[in-house]
Amino acid sequence: MTPSPAAGSEASAARRRELLDTAAEVFAEHGYNATTVRRIAEAAGILAGSLYYHFDSKESMIEEILTGFLDDLWRRYDAVLADPRLDPRARLEALVTESFREIDRHRAAVAIYQNESGQLAGQRRFAFLGQAAARFEAAWLGTLQRGVADRVFRADLDLRLAYRFLRDTVWVAVSWYRPGGGHSPEEIARQYLALILGGLLTPPDDTPQPS
Repeated sequence: MTPSPAAGSEASAARRRELLDTAAEVFAEHGYNATTVRRIAEAAGILAGSLYYHFDSKESMIEEILTGFLDDLWRRYDAVLADPRLDPRARLEALVTESFREIDRHRAAVAIYQNESGQLAGQRRFAFLGQAAARFEAAWLGTLQRGVADRVFRADLDLRLAYRFLRDTVWVAVSWYRPGGGHSPEEIARQYLALILGGLLTPPDDTPQPS
């Protein structure tokens, strides 16, 4: 029985996804400059010419990897930002949690974004990376500013500095986090938020009394 065109299309899309996943791991491990189409093809177990059947260049591959990650992230961020039930603290907690979930879902893509955005953003085809950075800042900084206005967050902090600290300390987790490890993304987010919102010191009422 001859396979239907739809079945062939689905198989081709699945194979393309597999190849992108392999390429993402190679880019994350070796970096953009050191990664060649041949190296990706070798990791995928195919000839370089076969890879060109699906992608015309390594730039096309990394662009698709990054846009896939960012599209997924913004679907989830936008749902948080549009939820009228969330006060500033709950919104911040939700943004942090979704960020750690994205590291779990797209670990290699996040590593590429962290390590290569500065270099890639200077190329016209990767201008979307600069736009993404501006959207990140607007989402997180806006949440902090609303929290200060509502007297939920402290007003004595430099909010841009606070935003950069939060951004960098969340996403740097990609350097050590491994999916399937001892802690779920939700547990890591809970621990992170406890540290950020509560600090390391015990509350005054819980301070051990001298014997």
